[in-house]
Amino acid sequence: MVIGIVVGSVVVFGSVVAVVSVAAGGGGFPEAKYRLTVPKTVLDGKYALVQDLSDTGGEQALKGSHDARIRDPKPVVAQYSSDSPDPGSALVISGMYGRFKDPEGARKKMLAGAEDAEGASLAVPARDITPAGSGITVSCEVLTMKKGSVKSTLPMCAWADENTGASVGIFTPEIARQQPGAVDLAKIAEITLKVRAESRQPIG
Repeated sequence: MVIGIVVGSVVVFGSVVAVVSVAAGGGGFPEAKYRLTVPKTVLDGKYALVQDLSDTGGEQALKGSHDARIRDPKPVVAQYSSDSPDPGSALVISGMYGRFKDPEGARKKMLAGAEDAEGASLAVPARDITPAGSGITVSCEVLTMKKGSVKSTLPMCAWADENTGASVGIFTPEIARQQPGAVDLAKIAEITLKVRAESRQPIG
């Protein structure tokens, strides 16, 4: 269920970038300097790769959302798990890389696809956070997931730049039990930028 909610954001990213590209007017696309990778582990080895869905779930999510105004889009979708400190913890990355216009506009709307996923409800609206010392702004929100009679809390943050953009969803038993308003989104933003640093690599 976490995967389905997070993967939903990649569809909106493709559509949103196309829309904001039109709003941005003419001009060339930025040079392709960075790509997204799927590391075997993230967060300094704490989370290990469970499955790389870039060629299956990612391509399916992007089906029908490609646009000539998005240059060279390639999806990246991956699921990670960790048993420390909370067994059953999961982290999902869903995004793409290529050449995009108006990354700020894309970032602000990337999370909308997750909100529309089955079983998901928006509990804390997205807000921009710039972790101290990073100089990079991410957008973060909190969703609730409902399966049967069980409701869980799921925080998500997203970044976008001229070459890469992704949403990161984090599920731990501790966070799942929290009230949505009690989630430390500043901490989730820091984790998201750590994932960005580990997955965003120079081309060549």
